[in-house]
Amino acid sequence: MPKGPWLTEAEKTAIWDRRASGEPLYVIARHVGRSLEGVRHHVNLTGGVRPPPVRRPRGALTIEDREEISRGLARNDSYRVIGARIGRPHSTVLREVERNRGHQRYRAADAEAASIKRRRRPKARKLELLPELRAKVEALLKLDWSPQQISAQLKREYPDDPEMQISHETIYLSLYVQGRGTLRKELTRHLRRRHFVRQAKKKQPSKRGQIPDRIMISDRPAEAADRAVPGHWEGDLLLGKPTDAIGTLVERNSRYTMLMALPKAAINPEAVRECLASTIQRLPTSLRRSLTWDQGREMLQHTRFTIDTGVQVYFCNPHSPWQRGTNENTNGLLRQYFPKGKSLIGVTQTKLDEVADKLNGRPRQTLGWKSPAERLAELLAESSSAGGAATP
Repeated sequence: MPKGPWLTEAEKTAIWDRRASGEPLYVIARHVGRSLEGVRHHVNLTGGVRPPPVRRPRGALTIEDREEISRGLARNDSYRVIGARIGRPHSTVLREVERNRGHQRYRAADAEAASIKRRRRPKARKLELLPELRAKVEALLKLDWSPQQISAQLKREYPDDPEMQISHETIYLSLYVQGRGTLRKELTRHLRRRHFVRQAKKKQPSKRGQIPDRIMISDRPAEAADRAVPGHWEGDLLLGKPTDAIGTLVERNSRYTMLMALPKAAINPEAVRECLASTIQRLPTSLRRSLTWDQGREMLQHTRFTIDTGVQVYFCNPHSPWQRGTNENTNGLLRQYFPKGKSLIGVTQTKLDEVADKLNGRPRQTLGWKSPAERLAELLAESSSAGGAATP
């Protein structure tokens, strides 16, 4: 394995290419023949964001030119002779040598590295130049808004003022790459996953069991699949420790979220059924049509749940969490408040309601940047005009 801290350009390219394809760092380190610590350090230097390629200006000296200069100096050739050999004026060779430690200490590789470093002249970024915009972005980040939600909100709030608009990618870069913006790095704790380094996409295999007497998602009404009719829900348990969890419900049309505190430390079908039933029965009849769940055995009492509530439960195919993607995405949002591995025992229903209110108050791109609460209010108004019941 190569020793020394420096990575070659080919190794750097391989690291970023393989990371973009989803390979873990230990596999990348093994491929490029470097230590895991060295590869991780290189990735973390730029906050997990691939640096833009450094382009050589037209007419600049190449590494081949510099190597020829180095060989000419070793032969004690004059600057005019060296310049004629590489097709450059002797003054160019003179400046190159004097800029890089002089005749006796000139080295082609060091001169090339110094030239690349000099070409990196970062210009002032938008958030640096516009304090009012920066303050607005920071305020919304502290409210746990995502960069994409912030970008969309600013476009709505300032449609005729380009200086008060910013892309979500610029916000991410300002957080992760500290040399490219002025947002404080600690603001990353307000992002959904709280990473200090941009993460590559990973695939997690499902380990769900089998449920007897289940009705599969293929038998679910078509109106649930196309989200045309409200009242079709997706549900799951969000795990803390392996033996504790909270229940999550998301309505497919409005993305409205409801959270449930399980009364017992151990996850068991009876506790899940009771909590689900009491939560679902708070809804108006028009918003109680179906519930889609994964293959978790906490739903062993799904038949009794259907009898108690009149809500039919449908199950996803094994290893197919994407079939209830709305709930999966919501569980990802909830990890901002309930990190993996942290016990959920003692989390009160009051706390869960506060978190749900936050999620339901955020604008969503899928809703035309309306919030789930706004969308649900529209649905309830329509239901009320048709003789619906009270709000949940």
